[in-house]
Amino acid sequence: MAPRVRVRAPELIGKGGWLNTGNADLSLADLRGRIVILDFWTFCCVNCLHVLDELRELEEKHRDTVVIIGVHSPKFVHEAEHQAVVDAVERYGVEHPVLDDPELATWKQYAVRAWPTLVVIDPEGYVVAQHSGEGHAHALEALVAELEAEHGAKGTLRRGDGPYVPPEPVATDLRFPGKAVVLPGGGFLVSDSTRHQLVEMADDGETVVRRVGSGERGFGDGVSGEAASFNEPQGLALLPDGKVVVADTVNHALRTYDPATGAVTTIAGTGRQWMQGQPTSGPALDVSLSSPWDVAWFDGRLWIAMAGVHQLWTYDPENGTVEAAAGTTNEGIVDGPLREAWFAQPSGLAASADGERLWIADSEGSAVRWADRDGLVHTAVGKGLFDFGHRDGDAAQALLQHPLGVTALPDGSVAIADTYNHALRRYDPASGEVTTLATDLREPSGAVLVGDDVVVVESARHRLTRLRLPESAVRVEAVAHQTQRAATDVAPGRLRVDVVFSAPAGQKLDTRYGPSTRLIVSSTPPELLAEGAGTGTDLGRDLVLAKGATEGILHVSAMAASCDDDPANEYPACHMHQNDWGVPVRVVDGGVDRLPLVLAGLDG
Repeated sequence: MAPRVRVRAPELIGKGGWLNTGNADLSLADLRGRIVILDFWTFCCVNCLHVLDELRELEEKHRDTVVIIGVHSPKFVHEAEHQAVVDAVERYGVEHPVLDDPELATWKQYAVRAWPTLVVIDPEGYVVAQHSGEGHAHALEALVAELEAEHGAKGTLRRGDGPYVPPEPVATDLRFPGKAVVLPGGGFLVSDSTRHQLVEMADDGETVVRRVGSGERGFGDGVSGEAASFNEPQGLALLPDGKVVVADTVNHALRTYDPATGAVTTIAGTGRQWMQGQPTSGPALDVSLSSPWDVAWFDGRLWIAMAGVHQLWTYDPENGTVEAAAGTTNEGIVDGPLREAWFAQPSGLAASADGERLWIADSEGSAVRWADRDGLVHTAVGKGLFDFGHRDGDAAQALLQHPLGVTALPDGSVAIADTYNHALRRYDPASGEVTTLATDLREPSGAVLVGDDVVVVESARHRLTRLRLPESAVRVEAVAHQTQRAATDVAPGRLRVDVVFSAPAGQKLDTRYGPSTRLIVSSTPPELLAEGAGTGTDLGRDLVLAKGATEGILHVSAMAASCDDDPANEYPACHMHQNDWGVPVRVVDGGVDRLPLVLAGLDG
């Protein structure tokens, strides 16, 4: 076994305290003898949610040797609220201890730069590996097996039950519902996301008529709703034939539900998450999707908010095909032609009443965008990945906070489920103004129109809430925020960016068909960089900061492909490692001239 660099792990501290431990506080001393995996996450981040799902199998398989600790490290102000973290832990089925770190104390101690980041601590309390982004489950599995063997032989491995204590279940008709749609025969269909079901409700929005799905995580069709299974379903949309399309988010699939018969059928997706290099068009059941969050019928096709890869895809029911229609997979706010635009975790879709616009809730950019029938993307409200708040008025200076839903209104305006502001907002393209329609809604994630009323999915209150559309706006004191992540001080002039990547044990970089790595660098504003922006195959690059630049955000996207290193295997299994970093920087004399970003391994 090759010698491994080891660094003593800093203590785990967080002002919000511990969840899923039965009110017990944990320290590294309490975890000595176990393999500890720290998962630095925040609940707004779809990549973090992907990692939660990647870890489930490893967590179950090595439950007597491995302790996963979620370190919740917020981006948005709302995510620093303790109750919001409590809700998120239940919402996403987190079955390990979670440290609520609202001030990013542990994040800073471990020098984390990106969500999600995984840090592995050996049974003697030393950091032995770090991974950023997605796609590392296979590498963690190999490392855990290695650590089990090494520390089992040394006598430093302690087996037994971990510190996880499940919370008491709460009885409600809905549990963190996602979206709703009005059924042709009356009543509502609601995605009951945390219970992995659909729920038909009567016109009053309270009486349960029927539940669809087993209530357990699964991926199964059925001629009756009870026989089918879902995995955290979200978006819903009516097809012209009266069936409802379901964005089955964690199954990375589209399903249909027929209200007339109760049948559930898969129409798109393979059940596996799409990764870079895989097909982006073709027969719908042969192409993988990535966390479809919402769906809407627009311009003769079903549009899909593909939150997991920051794109919009389409599904053609006549031909049974899907294709990527908008977005480059880069995360940000860039307008222009569909295929050149950048999105940031699109999570809500709605076609305008006149059929001329597709409204988009672009959640990570705290933005509302729209696509027109000419193939162009526009931004109505939103400034960037790190600017958010609650400010009404002219759309150019208005602020939202992680909106998840949009609802087209009859007058051409759009209602916005401004999720982390707990509000229903409105953007009017005629006046260019943003107003607030209602407040004191707990994490609204979608809304539908019923006559003169709007029925809001109040996700964190586990209910549908009926409101009369007001004739005048609610007055709200304006607030503006930037993410609390500290900027990195960098020196003027030349800046070296190094993406650190070490192929996991038993693997090597796959160079059979050319370079196996890719690095994309850009900045906000673009004028921050005088040299170095663009795409290349080396994981290191020299950037030149523009003369006079003072601050901005460096966007770095890295990908590496590694394959099992077994000469006897003609077709070795290959694995993709990828992550995107948005690094706030401040240009000051005396700042650093090298920026290391760990994709996998440790920075030497």
